[in-house]
Amino acid sequence: MDYQAHAKVNIFLKIVGKRGHYHELISRFMLVPSVYDTLSFVPKKSGELFELRGDFNCALEHNTLYRTFKVLQSHGFTKEVEQVMRHFALHVKKNIPTGSGLGGGSSDSATFLKMLNEHAGLGLDTEAMMRLGSEVGADVPFFASGYTSANVSGIGEIVEHYDEPALNLEVFTPPLACNTALVYKTYREYFLQSMDQAVALNMVALKSSELLAHFKKEELNDLFPACLKAYPELSVYAKEGWFFSGSGSSFFRLSNKADVKNG
Repeated sequence: MDYQAHAKVNIFLKIVGKRGHYHELISRFMLVPSVYDTLSFVPKKSGELFELRGDFNCALEHNTLYRTFKVLQSHGFTKEVEQVMRHFALHVKKNIPTGSGLGGGSSDSATFLKMLNEHAGLGLDTEAMMRLGSEVGADVPFFASGYTSANVSGIGEIVEHYDEPALNLEVFTPPLACNTALVYKTYREYFLQSMDQAVALNMVALKSSELLAHFKKEELNDLFPACLKAYPELSVYAKEGWFFSGSGSSFFRLSNKADVKNG
C-alpha cells in the first residue's frame, strides 16, 4: 500500500520572538494536494534492522525518518516497531525537493509515523502523534494533524485548524536548495529588528485567498529578504505574482486567479 506525504506552503510566515536557540513564529501552513512523496513498506534486501530506500543526501542517523523510528523506540514502542522493520524496508519515492521550503522531510516523517501506528498497532491518537512528531522536527506536528490548513505558532508545536479548503496552487522550485540554518542565521544578523507580532496576529484571521490577494511576498514571508541576502541568485526566480514558502527556495501562486477574487 502506498501512502502520500504531501508538501505544504507557508501562506504567510512571521517571526515574532526567540526561545533559546529557536525562533518563534506565526504562520499559515497549507497542504498542496498535487505535490507529494510516496512511501511504502517493501520486502527487505539487507540484514539491517532499519532499511531505508530512496534518494537521500544525508547520513541515515541524520534522516528524519530514522529519527522517527528512534523517537518511537525511546517512548516504549521498541518491540512493536522493530517487529515491523524486521520484515520490511521503508521505500520513499521523492518528489518534494530538499531545501525547497515545502516540508518534504517533515511530511515524510509524519506519514511514516502514521504507517507504523497502523502496522505496528501502536494505538496512538492524532494528538499523541503530533506530540511525538514535535520531537522529530518543528513542522512534523502540522503534517501529523491531518489538517489541510492551520495556523502554526511557537516553534511549530502549536497547530490550530483553520477551516478552509486547499487552494489550487502551482509550485515552482528553482535549481537551488536553501539551507534553513543559514537562512535563519542571516535573518538574525540583518533582519531581527523587523519583528512585528501585531501584523501576524491580524493575518491569522484572514483566509489564505485574502492574504494572497492583499499582500506581496515580501510582506507575507519574513524569511524572504534573508533568503535573498543569503542566496542572491534567488532574485532571478522571484517573479511578480509568485509567493515564497518557508525558508525557500520554492515559489507558489494560485493557478486559478478566481480563487483570489472569490475567496
